[in-house]
Amino acid sequence: MTKLYLISCLIFLLFGTAAIAGQSFQTDVIKTSGGDLKITFIGHGTLMFDYGGKIFHIDPWGKLADYSQLPKADVIVLTHEHQDHLDPAAIKKIRTKNTVVVLTETCAQTVPGGIIMHNGDTKTVDGVKIEAVPAYNLVHMRAPGVPYHPKGVGNGYIFTFGDKHVYVAGDTENTPEMKSLKNIDVAFLPMNLPYTMTPEMVADAAKAFKPKILYPYHTGDTDLSKLTNLMKGVQGIDVRLRSMK
Repeated sequence: MTKLYLISCLIFLLFGTAAIAGQSFQTDVIKTSGGDLKITFIGHGTLMFDYGGKIFHIDPWGKLADYSQLPKADVIVLTHEHQDHLDPAAIKKIRTKNTVVVLTETCAQTVPGGIIMHNGDTKTVDGVKIEAVPAYNLVHMRAPGVPYHPKGVGNGYIFTFGDKHVYVAGDTENTPEMKSLKNIDVAFLPMNLPYTMTPEMVADAAKAFKPKILYPYHTGDTDLSKLTNLMKGVQGIDVRLRSMK
């Protein structure tokens, strides 16, 4: 792990940080045909995208950041209703009368006034195409026959920023729907037990749909070196490690 930690530190320095009102987050910039996409890695399953002058908050969670100091949202996107992905207090701090909220039907029971997307739906929001991908468990169960994330409830989302397709998977395993995706440039895949994927599941999915950049996220205490070892020698996939526990 020492070698992996040093590599991660070098990557951190290379790709930069964002200091927002005393809060420091890792950032990356992805070049697109429509301009830069800036990714801010808040932590866990929580991200912020800055594209075309619009701010997209993904699963904002107040445990990870002071949302009263973060940019107001043009778009808020919620993957599912669990408290580490749907935080009404955090949403209140960044939502304005003009904010568009994209969410699941279950999330809409807590957060009114949003655009409900079901698995397979496609919407265009603030000029960005958003596609809802099923997010669910195949193997890991809360109790026999009761998955942590049942099929048909949660969404992952594919965002089209210019010529780039960015997939934020939500809480899911390596489902057939995920493995059949095409032309994904950037993928955020969850990797923590018992709720989502093992490193082996993430590697299996990545090798199937071949994102150009793979960010493991929502990683908890997972040993990230297991994924990097599994992905050694795989051509065309850039595995990037960020602080996303």
